[in-house]
Amino acid sequence: MTDLETPVATPPRAGALRRATPALLGYAGVRALGLVVLAVWSAANGKSAHTLLTARWDALWYTRVADLGYGWEVRLPNGDVHSNLAFFPLLPWLERLGSALTPLSSADAGLLVSTSASLAAAWGIFAVAEHVYGRRAGVCAVLVWAVLPIGVVQSMAYSESLFTAIAAWSLYAVLTGRWITAGLLAALAGLTRPVGVAVVAAVWVTAVMSFVRDRSAPGTDGAPRWRRALGMLLAPLGAAGYVLWVGRRTGKGPLGYLDVQAGWRNGFDGGYAFARFVADKFTSFPSALAGVGLIVGVVLVVRLYVTCVRQGQPLPLLVYSGIVTALALCASSYFGSKPRLLLPAFPLLLPLALALSRLRTPRSATVLGGVAAASAVYGAFWLNGSGPP
Repeated sequence: MTDLETPVATPPRAGALRRATPALLGYAGVRALGLVVLAVWSAANGKSAHTLLTARWDALWYTRVADLGYGWEVRLPNGDVHSNLAFFPLLPWLERLGSALTPLSSADAGLLVSTSASLAAAWGIFAVAEHVYGRRAGVCAVLVWAVLPIGVVQSMAYSESLFTAIAAWSLYAVLTGRWITAGLLAALAGLTRPVGVAVVAAVWVTAVMSFVRDRSAPGTDGAPRWRRALGMLLAPLGAAGYVLWVGRRTGKGPLGYLDVQAGWRNGFDGGYAFARFVADKFTSFPSALAGVGLIVGVVLVVRLYVTCVRQGQPLPLLVYSGIVTALALCASSYFGSKPRLLLPAFPLLLPLALALSRLRTPRSATVLGGVAAASAVYGAFWLNGSGPP
């Protein structure tokens, strides 16, 4: 059975940062390795690693929002309209703030935010995994997240690290019964990325289940009902506020944001477009090999989620990772971004972390070290090529 219980809120245990230090040092080491390899690879190709991290793809859009505000768009020859209203505001707000308070440009402020947020995300992942499986599994969870093939995105001026940090700590607050904190962080997640709805859903579903349990066994959830209710009220304010503001700005009402996304050819089609994309790979060789790889990747992701259910992960983690995964795999957006969109779904990695934690330290270190080296090389190759959209 899935553990639906939410522990009674308790004061933070002493030494929280001290317990997380091995995980954070390991994470910093993996990311440093990735950046060194990226710098060397980029220099060999006559490119700037700094530019790759701060001034390409979505990073440029966030910087333009920070510098120019909303309302900027690009009209493509095929009629599509790419509006910067598609990008949620928390990262550009922080970039503008960083630029105002320091000599940094908005782009460099974005890199600073992303770097700081990636460490906060690592700490949040550790806190969640330690709470569920223990300290050793917490360290392994952070390192597994660090060595993902697309882990280099964690070091870019993108919103993934910021979102993952907020989501992880919101989930930890739910797990430990800190409902108001969970609601506030969920609201911030909703200002960071559209997938912030996954954090909101995790708060809501867990709170509703706690109210249901209260009816059958009063007082079992510890936290006062008003705190749970207030957390639920706070959680959707960020996402709802921005979506309604976009609707008012575009003059298209509550569904105006969907029109903005349609201009980017983004939407939720249940995976139909992705399935067609994969099927098209089998019309020729060697692209069929890529098709096989995509199918294997999807099967592995689904299997990881099933394993999470079987291992009895707490309800908020299952709700959150399930929605993040569904939105990533079933969206009609650019298919090359799907691995990046799955990056915040860190609860999917907990079965791998648990398995690694059961190995002897030298063996787990060897496995993680080898994967970290491969990930660093792949990240450098990726960013110097097509890179993340």
